Amino acid sequence: MNEYLPKALVIGSGFGGIGAALRLRALGYHVDLVERLDSLGGRAQVFEKDGFRHDAGPTVITAPFMFEDLFSLFDEKLSDHLEFVPVSPWYRFHFPDGSDFDYGDDMAEFEAGMAKYREADIEGYRRLLDASREIFEVGFEKLADQPFLKFTDMLKQVPALLKLRSDLTVSQFVKKYITHPYLRQALSIHPLLVGGNPYDTTSIYALIHYLERKWGVHFCMGGTGKLVTELEKLMRRHGVAIHTGADVEEIVVSGKKVTGIKCTDGREMLADLVVCNADPPTVYREMMPVGGKSFLRPKKIIPEALTKYSMGLYVLYFGTTRQYPDVAHHTIWLGERFKGLLNDIFNKQIATDDFSLYLHRPTATDPSFAPEGCDSFYILCPVPNLQGNIDWDVYGSELRDRIVKALSETIMPDLESHVTADFWMHPGDFEKQYRATHGAGFSIAPVFRQSAWFRYHNRDPDIGNLYFVGAGTHPGAGLPGVLSSAKALEKMIPAQSNLQSQSYSDELASDVLAEAGE
Repeated sequence: MNEYLPKALVIGSGFGGIGAALRLRALGYHVDLVERLDSLGGRAQVFEKDGFRHDAGPTVITAPFMFEDLFSLFDEKLSDHLEFVPVSPWYRFHFPDGSDFDYGDDMAEFEAGMAKYREADIEGYRRLLDASREIFEVGFEKLADQPFLKFTDMLKQVPALLKLRSDLTVSQFVKKYITHPYLRQALSIHPLLVGGNPYDTTSIYALIHYLERKWGVHFCMGGTGKLVTELEKLMRRHGVAIHTGADVEEIVVSGKKVTGIKCTDGREMLADLVVCNADPPTVYREMMPVGGKSFLRPKKIIPEALTKYSMGLYVLYFGTTRQYPDVAHHTIWLGERFKGLLNDIFNKQIATDDFSLYLHRPTATDPSFAPEGCDSFYILCPVPNLQGNIDWDVYGSELRDRIVKALSETIMPDLESHVTADFWMHPGDFEKQYRATHGAGFSIAPVFRQSAWFRYHNRDPDIGNLYFVGAGTHPGAGLPGVLSSAKALEKMIPAQSNLQSQSYSDELASDVLAEAGE
């Protein structure tokens, strides 16, 4: 008879949830992964329309070793299943005066591009990169996968954080080194990729500059959907039980312990511990028993009235009946306004006539995303979340037309005549599809007062067997962030010794594969 294997239950299959399931399995737990959608990936869904394929989730891979780690947990190699290729340039910036600036791994080319705007900023960027490296060595290497469970954990880091001036915003940090307004915008853009306003986001996120220099920017051939597919196969090979179409209605609590979950379809599952890869505000508001201390405690840490949420996202997907070879894989298209636009989006939360855009053209690297002679596009437009009073049934279609017109007049000539198979998502869809509070694209915002101990904890303050991974908990959004939150579980959850015998693992994997019909 097999010895009892403690059961871990993971709610949500974003990359944080997938990482958690794999790490818990490697620690010796029986793992059940439940996902409310019909396919895994959380927001990393794949949409197909009229022969065009679109990755709906993250498109930028900046720390590929973190995915390699997940395969190595089981003595496998990522390269046997996936191909990550470097992208060059990392990003192409298109400024409102019509000029372009390529930001990538070739330093000589990068500095020559900077010189077109202000040669003196080359030396400033070198100093910025040195400062970014110092932040990286603390913020990423030492703190990213460390759970901040006690306030004293935070106090221990205060001297280092003060020395690194993490009280500054990313914009203030960049402004110390860079003088040209366009270059300041380009080098301040990273917080927007994780839901933050550069004028509010803590300068801890300036570590991304060095992180990109250290590992580069990569694309997974076949797209994020292929990455999710291979991670699902990895989970199944090693005995993780996967349940799709399982929408969690309640996390069952008895005293100060979680005992399992109830789903909307009547399914009930028991567990020795639960890991949530759902949006923490949604979890505490909708899934936890009302009135219990566990429901109230997180509000004391982050009072709802003071909580600042990340921006909303308007994402336009379309194909084109011609190719646009001059459009880079990743393009940042900036409008006339920068600070004022961000203030309207994050603070005033009003609809605007202007915008800035992130364009993803996967066919620049992988032509399989579109029919021959065509291109596939994903256009992300930062917008207010649902705390703003915007009629998305009206504004959504208006925004679509304005975006297509603006791109047609700039970097994508005659787009209006070649766009096809278009559709879009707005913050209301994010709230409905992903149960995101206020339809926010990246949970709570990455401001200093919502970072580390002040962010939703990786373990509930009162319920000892309830854990969190993903964008809303420490360290925050972005692929390196959510994968680090999964790694943090290893600091809190003990390994189960002598429970991963090969015979048991083979037996469990066989059962799971049989259940999946494989």
